Amino acid sequence: MSKLVSLIYNEQIKIYIQKSTWAMYIVLALLILGMAVMTNNFGNSTEQYQDDNWREVLQEENAALKEEMQNEEMMADYNSQQIEKNNYYLEHDIQPEAYGAWKFVQENLAFLSVVSLLTIIIAAGIVANEFRWGTIKLLLIRPISRSGILLSKYLSVLLFSLFTSIFVFAFSWIIGAIFFGVEGVNPSIVTNDGSGGFEVVSLVGSIFTEYGYSMVNLIMMATFAFMISSIFRNSALAIGTAIFLMMAGNSIVGFFADKEWAKYILFANTDLSRYAAGNTPWIEGMTLGFSISVLIVYYIVFLVLSWLFFTKRDVAGQ
Repeated sequence: MSKLVSLIYNEQIKIYIQKSTWAMYIVLALLILGMAVMTNNFGNSTEQYQDDNWREVLQEENAALKEEMQNEEMMADYNSQQIEKNNYYLEHDIQPEAYGAWKFVQENLAFLSVVSLLTIIIAAGIVANEFRWGTIKLLLIRPISRSGILLSKYLSVLLFSLFTSIFVFAFSWIIGAIFFGVEGVNPSIVTNDGSGGFEVVSLVGSIFTEYGYSMVNLIMMATFAFMISSIFRNSALAIGTAIFLMMAGNSIVGFFADKEWAKYILFANTDLSRYAAGNTPWIEGMTLGFSISVLIVYYIVFLVLSWLFFTKRDVAGQ
C-alpha cells in the first residue's frame, strides 16, 4: 500500500509540476471571474425583490410578462412558467432570496464541462506520454507490478478531477461572496417539482446533487480517454476521440433514438439527471437501474481493456 501511495504522490507531482496544468487552473479562474464581472455589471433579477414591496414588484412583473406574451408568441412557454413561479411566491408568501455566493456557484455548474475537458487531457497523456518520452522503462524497473503502476495513474486522474471540481466550487463561492455577498448558510429556492408545480428546496443540496450528476459523466469520459491512451499510446488520439464523443454524444443518441439498441449507447445513460423529477430518459422504457447497470458494464470494459493492453505490452523496443 505504501508503494502505491508513493506512486500516486509521484504522479500528482508530475501532473502539477507542468506549466500546462497551472494554465488550466488560470483559465478556469479567469472564466469564473469574468462571469462574476458580467453578472455584477448587468445586475441580477433578485435585487428588485429585496424591499418590503416585493409582492407589488412580482405582480407588476407578471403583468409585463403577460403583455410580452401577447406581442411575442415565442416567449409564451417561458413567460407562462415564470408567471406560475411568481404566483407560487405570492400564494405561499415567500420572498425571493437575494442573489449571493450560493446562487453564483449554481450558475457556474456549467464550468464542470470544462473540468471534464481538462481531465480528459490529463487522462489521455498520463500513460501515452510515458511511451512517447521513453520513461516507461524507468517505471517498469521499479519493484511494483504493472497493475500497480496503472492503478496509480488511474487514481491520479480521478484525484485531478476531484481537486479541479473542488477548485471550481471553492473559487466560485469565494468570488461570489466578494461580489454579491452570502445569502445564508443554507438558502432555499423555488423549483419545479416534476408534476407541473413548484416546491421549495435547499439550494446547497441542489448544487451538490448536480455536482454528483456531473461527476458521473466526468468519470466515464476520463476512463474512456485513459483506455484509449493505454491501448494506442497516443495522447492526441485519446484527446480527440474523447472530446469528439463528449461533444457529439447527445447528437449520436438522438440520431439513433428510434433503434431498440440505442438505449445501450454510453451517452444515453451518462446523464442520470434525466431520472430526476420532471425529466424523462432519452428512450422510453429506460430506468435509473438500467442506466447504472449499463454504466457499470462500460466502466469495467474500459478498465479491463486498459489493464490488458498495459500489462501485456512488450516495451523492449520502446
